[in-house]
Amino acid sequence: MTLHISQSRGSTQTPLWRSLYVQVLVAIALGILLGWLEPNLGAQMKPLGDGFIKLVKMIIAPVIFLTVVTGITGLGNLGDVGRIAFKTFAYFIVMSTLALIVGLVVANLAQPGAGLNIDPAAVDTSHVAEFTAKAHDQSLTGFLMAMIPTTLVAALANGDVLQVLVVAILFGVALARVGERGAPIVDLLERVTTVIFDLVGILMKAAPIGAFGAMAFTIGKFGLGTLVHLGGLVACFYLTALVFVVVVLGTVAWAAGFSIFKLLAYLKDELLLVLGTSSSESALPALMAKMEGAGCSKPIVGLVVPTGYSFNLDGTNIYMALAALFIAQACNVDLTLGAQISLLLVAVISSKGAAGVTGAGFITLAATLSVVPSIPIAGIALILGIDRFMSECRSLTNFIGNAVATLVIARWEGALDRGMLKHALG
Repeated sequence: MTLHISQSRGSTQTPLWRSLYVQVLVAIALGILLGWLEPNLGAQMKPLGDGFIKLVKMIIAPVIFLTVVTGITGLGNLGDVGRIAFKTFAYFIVMSTLALIVGLVVANLAQPGAGLNIDPAAVDTSHVAEFTAKAHDQSLTGFLMAMIPTTLVAALANGDVLQVLVVAILFGVALARVGERGAPIVDLLERVTTVIFDLVGILMKAAPIGAFGAMAFTIGKFGLGTLVHLGGLVACFYLTALVFVVVVLGTVAWAAGFSIFKLLAYLKDELLLVLGTSSSESALPALMAKMEGAGCSKPIVGLVVPTGYSFNLDGTNIYMALAALFIAQACNVDLTLGAQISLLLVAVISSKGAAGVTGAGFITLAATLSVVPSIPIAGIALILGIDRFMSECRSLTNFIGNAVATLVIARWEGALDRGMLKHALG
C-alpha cells in the first residue's frame, strides 16, 4: 500500500509538471516573489498555509493510531515492543545531546552575538509575552501529565501526538494480548489504514497551495530585510544544521549502510513541503509512507516516527544552543563552562515534547532560559523577527533526523529490507 504511494511519486512516466517536487518548488518560488513584491498581499496568503497544515494535522492522529496499533499486533511478541522502545529512546538521547553539543561549540567559536552590547532592560518584550507565559507550563512534570488524555478518545479528538501515541501503544498491547479473539479488529484496522493512506495521497495534492501561502506570508510579513540585521545568527544556524546533517547524520547513515545524500533525494518532495510550510508535521504521514517504501517494517515505522516527532528534535536542539548563547553574548553575559553544561542538561529535558510546528522551538527556548537565570529571558525578543526563518531550518533538520533514526533502528532490529532500500534510494 504505502510502497505503491512512494513508487507512484517517483515514477519516470509522470510528466515533470505533475511531480509534487516541481509543483512545491514552483509554489515556494512564487510565494517568495509575491511576498517580496507585494508584502501586504503576501501576508494575506497566511490562511492558505494554515489551512493545508490543518488538513494534514486532521489526518495525523488516525495515521499514528492505526500504524502503531497494527504494528504492535504484527510483532506478535510484546517483548519486542519494549526492546525497540529502549533502543529508540537511547538513540534519541544520544543524538539530541550531540546536537546540543554541536550548537554550543559553534556558538562559542563563531560568537554570533558578540559586540551587539544590548541592554536587556531596554528590550521591548511585549511581543514575546505569550511565549514566556507558555514556557512556564513546560516543566517535566507538566509534560508527563500532559501525555495522559482525559478519556480514551480525547487524544484522537484533540490530535495531540504524544497522547495519541500513548493510547495507541496501550490499545495495541491489549489487542495483542487477547490473541485470536482480536483478529477481526486487527483485520478491520488494516483495511481502514489502506483508506487513510489513500486519503493522505489526496491531501498531498494541496501541498503546493499550502507551501505558496505559507512562504508568501513569511516573506510578506517579516520581509527579507529582517535577515540583514541578524543575518549572522541565521547563517550560523543554517550552516551548523547543514554540518550536523552531512557530518553527524551522514556518518550515522554510512555506518548503517546507506547514503545520507540518497536519502535526501528520496525525500525531496517532503523536504520541500517542510521548507514551504515551516512545519515538519505537514509531512509526517508522507514520511511514514516513504519509510515503509524504503524497506522499514511497519512496527518500526509506527513506533519510531511518531515518537521522534516529540523526542528526537535535532534541529530544535541546535537552535536552542545557538540562540541561548547568542542572547548571552548580545547582552554581555559571560557564561562559564559549568553554566553552559547546565544549559545543555536543561535543554535535553525541555526540548522533549516540542512538536514540529512553527513557534514550538521559540517556546522551548523560553522554557530553557527561564531556568537559567544568568541569561535574561527578555533577550528572546531580539530574535523574534527571524524566528520564522529559523523555524524552517529547525523543521528540516528534525525531519531528516527522524528519517535517519527510523532506518537505523530498523537495521538494528533486522527489520530493514535491504533490497527495497536499495531500490528506493537508487
